[in-house]
Amino acid sequence: MKAVVYREIGDPSVLRLVERDVPEPGPGEVRIRIHASGINPTDLRARSSDMWPMPYPEVTPHHDGGGVIDAVGPGVEAFAPGDRVWVMTAGFGYNTGTAQEFTVVPASWVRPLAEDASFELGASLGVPALTAHWALTVAEGGPRRLAPKALDGCTVLVAGGAGAVGHAAIQLARWSGATVITTVSGPEKAALATAAGAHHVVNYREGDPAAEIRAVAKDGVDVIVEVAVAKNIDLDLAVLKNGGTVAVYADDSPTVELDILRSLQLNARFQFLLLFTSAERMAIAADDVMAAVRDGAMGVGEEHGLPVIRFPLAETAAAQLALQNGAVGKVIVDPTA
Repeated sequence: MKAVVYREIGDPSVLRLVERDVPEPGPGEVRIRIHASGINPTDLRARSSDMWPMPYPEVTPHHDGGGVIDAVGPGVEAFAPGDRVWVMTAGFGYNTGTAQEFTVVPASWVRPLAEDASFELGASLGVPALTAHWALTVAEGGPRRLAPKALDGCTVLVAGGAGAVGHAAIQLARWSGATVITTVSGPEKAALATAAGAHHVVNYREGDPAAEIRAVAKDGVDVIVEVAVAKNIDLDLAVLKNGGTVAVYADDSPTVELDILRSLQLNARFQFLLLFTSAERMAIAADDVMAAVRDGAMGVGEEHGLPVIRFPLAETAAAQLALQNGAVGKVIVDPTA
């Protein structure tokens, strides 16, 4: 089978296409024929940063994927060959990333993919959707699970609604009954955020974004799903409800300057999130995301607010470079091409 690997930290040129034997699933494992491999910023950091030491002499990248069960190991009863599935955290603790034709992972990392859901959607869930779920369920007194009506009466602000996590947060929050506001940088991204399901879209580069958000949420927003806290901290504090939560999942800067008095007056809660630190949360989130997909609440493609940008497996380096250079949409590698 064909697989993409890297053997040293570096730019996308370190990625190589190699031939490997098809792996066999062991006890509790499944083998998946990958139809779509999703790329996330974490994949780029792992490949390029000395702060993330290589876990193996040869690494196969990408955590997320959509495909079909090809074989099951002893003890696996939840899946059978031919089942359509999506996989999360591939390569985490095992050298089993999805940038290859077949991958073997624990069955607990796999969830069924609805028949009417595309493999591209399956490859777009994983890291973005589970991160979005966590951000939406950390507020004090808020729900720990998402489902229809779970966020009724709640106003959510999604910073960067045209990004992969922002897109998933819009869809999950709307499915759960929240009023969803999002900020974007221009009209093209505004159209995508609207297609994703945001009720209100604010261009943060024009006018008075805080006033626009306060016009929708007079008392402030309950939860902010935050991608760039250092840049957005003043806006966040200007629109946060007393007792509200800022859920921070990304690092636009290594430090943030915080107005402590203003935060005290707001009883503000800042929750920093790193997805891979809680297997229990990931499993719960995966079950809720699976339900949202089954309900038709999740989607990718331009019509759903997240364009899909496809590359064949042999062009994985170009695919990673596209994401690195700011491609708007979900970058997918297709091992079947």
